[in-house]
Amino acid sequence: MYKILIVEDDAKIAGMLRAAITKYDYEVFVVEEFQYVLDDFLQAEADLVLLDVNLPKYDGFYWCRQIRARSLCPILFISARDSQMDQIMALDNGADDYITKPFNSEIVIAKIRSHLRRAYGSYAAVQEEERKIECAKLILYPERYIIAYQEATVELTQKEATLLEVLMLKEGRVVGREKLLDIMWNDEHFIDDNTLNVYMTRVRRKLKDLDCDNWIETVRGAGYRFQPVEVQS
Repeated sequence: MYKILIVEDDAKIAGMLRAAITKYDYEVFVVEEFQYVLDDFLQAEADLVLLDVNLPKYDGFYWCRQIRARSLCPILFISARDSQMDQIMALDNGADDYITKPFNSEIVIAKIRSHLRRAYGSYAAVQEEERKIECAKLILYPERYIIAYQEATVELTQKEATLLEVLMLKEGRVVGREKLLDIMWNDEHFIDDNTLNVYMTRVRRKLKDLDCDNWIETVRGAGYRFQPVEVQS
């Protein structure tokens, strides 16, 4: 029996979701203490999470990152916030889907069933060992958006993880700005070129937090190069 965790501070909506989902023989858990969302997730061993954006204490984006750092389970946002930016932020922080309120409960059930099939059931890929990319003892877990170095870890957003993955796979070689923009945003032509600078700054800052400062080199007029610098003992 699959386990579903509902993180919704509106008791009426949470109850409605619980009633609808339980009819399909799923085991349902509802968070009540919103400062302990991650603890409830780990205790329930949830297979899928329904997550609101506006929550007490910390918002849903924060909890999405916390859960994604521990699990690859499907995370579906359900929120009254219907702006394109909210949906982008949800996906960028590790979510798999975004449903706007008001919603049809049958659509929610259909999405739950679809994501469970893709993650665990008939549509799931053959389970393989988790992917990781390692350069000079820095390890990137691209499916969980985490980098680790000398027993310390730092969380990334989806875009940050994609950016670092491309650079690490081309270790020692220059990757052009246009190539990075194409990989990270595909056909989203509205992306400002300066956006790449913002993400590059964020990734460099997080590498610095792991004592991997200056591991990304700017090659003027060409692009960027991931070049690990050995720490002198």
